[in-house]
Amino acid sequence: MSNPLKDQLETRRLNKQTSSPLRRGLLRMFGSGALAATLPMYALPVMAQGKATASANLVGNFNVRGFGASGNGKKHDTDAINRAIKAAAAAGGGTVYFPAGKYLSFSIRLQSHVTLYLDAGATLIAADPAKHGGSYDEAEPNEWDVYQDFGHSHWHNSLIWGENLEHIAILGSGLIYGAGLTHAGPGPRRTAKPGDMPLSLGGSDPHGERGNGKTYGADMMGKGNKAIALKNCKNIILRDISIFNGGHFALLATAADNMTIDNLKVDTDRDGFDIDCCRNVHISNCSINSPNDDAICLKSSYALGYKRFTENISITNCQVSGFDLGTFLDGSFQRKQEFAPDNEGVAGRIKLGTESNGGFRNIAISNCVFERCRGLAIESVDGAIIEDISVNNLTMRDLTNPPIFIRLGSRLRAPDGATTGAIRRINISNVTVSGADSRYASIISGVPGYPIENVRISNMHVLHQGGGDLGKIAVNPPENTGSYPEPSMFGLSPAHALFARHVNNLELHHVDIKYVQSDSRPAIVLHDVSRAYFGQVHFPQQSGAPGFSLLNVKDFLAKDCNGLADIQRKQVERENL
Repeated sequence: MSNPLKDQLETRRLNKQTSSPLRRGLLRMFGSGALAATLPMYALPVMAQGKATASANLVGNFNVRGFGASGNGKKHDTDAINRAIKAAAAAGGGTVYFPAGKYLSFSIRLQSHVTLYLDAGATLIAADPAKHGGSYDEAEPNEWDVYQDFGHSHWHNSLIWGENLEHIAILGSGLIYGAGLTHAGPGPRRTAKPGDMPLSLGGSDPHGERGNGKTYGADMMGKGNKAIALKNCKNIILRDISIFNGGHFALLATAADNMTIDNLKVDTDRDGFDIDCCRNVHISNCSINSPNDDAICLKSSYALGYKRFTENISITNCQVSGFDLGTFLDGSFQRKQEFAPDNEGVAGRIKLGTESNGGFRNIAISNCVFERCRGLAIESVDGAIIEDISVNNLTMRDLTNPPIFIRLGSRLRAPDGATTGAIRRINISNVTVSGADSRYASIISGVPGYPIENVRISNMHVLHQGGGDLGKIAVNPPENTGSYPEPSMFGLSPAHALFARHVNNLELHHVDIKYVQSDSRPAIVLHDVSRAYFGQVHFPQQSGAPGFSLLNVKDFLAKDCNGLADIQRKQVERENL
């Protein structure tokens, strides 16, 4: 039988031999014998230049220095880091600790119940295969990669990757620097067709996504193109880290459920976060600067080989921007960059789509700031259903395209038999916009026979540049049913505030529109819209420019708008009001 007095004396003796308050607490809780048996030698402090690393005293840490990592940024530490992860997993879980230093690495393979902790001053650097004598894990085969870009279809060719894992985390105030990652891809396996890339690219391919005639994927062998990639994982925490130049994706999470992403700072050359086919994800307090692509992007691709909803997602207290690359993290916030991925200017935004096979539902976006970037985009073009979306409290400044872009299209980059999806029950409120590009008004557009349904916009204030000339604009823009969805697909907007086409149940109330320069376009243009209500909507009145332009509209009501008499129409073939 255990002798309580003897155990207590032994505990006191061991307490005197260690300076760790945490260890002393654990000894008191669990007893000396049980705890000592669980502490491997590599969990003890690692001596560096004659001094123990203070943070390494934490019980349960698997310090990468103890497994042979140099942290000098000259030779890669891949094997040492992966040994530390294996040891932590073999012990039932633990924290793989990176003290201050520069850790050059190729693919790092996460395991369940393991946390990576990058301490202050620690930089994890993606190695360059051409310079550092190694390679990233090969992109695993995926027969479904014909339906989305190469980057969305593979996970192992990344700096950090995990598949079929649970209870994993990447934490700390350190930095992940994707110096050796590529942001390009080989493009679709088949010949690209007109809907695959934005028409505004004019046939160019700035990101290398159309292919070059080689065997599909051959030019990606040995390369890594994502900072963090997770597939079929659950119970995940990403917190406090910074990411610079994250490759094609700073984070690609596919079928990653119960995930918290909090207080990350990202300054990257392509996408920030791609949340694909995920459930129960909470993104909060994050800042993502991505001038050449999307910042926070929810997707629902066919990369898994089946359709899966992206659902139960919250995005709150975040900032997205398109400052010059690197100038967000260094705090200079520069705006000199002229290159943009297409004619609409720098990117960076919050978007649902473009990959949209499985669907999106139960999404809440709140308290977010957009600056020098694109506006909010909600897109279903590959057959997805998008429903029950709530957006509240956005501020937007210096936008390069419309504040709101909602598009239901029929690109149908999906297996045979896919049909046009649906967008319904969208509620957007409390939005303030200044400095918007007036080329493109806010757009809500379905396709013939497939209207967007039940959209409500309230308490919105917009100040845009103005200067539009209706005489130089197509009054009825082309449908471009199968095109890649961007506002420029319709050309310059025939309205300066809102263009809505193929919509049922549209409601705007308490909306104020102003412009810097006079604009001869109507404020609001409706084509093929049923049940449209406008209450207390105010816009500038310019001589000869109507407030509303209606074409094939049913059940229209404007009340308390701009000082005009209330207007009600049961059915209108064509009328300017």
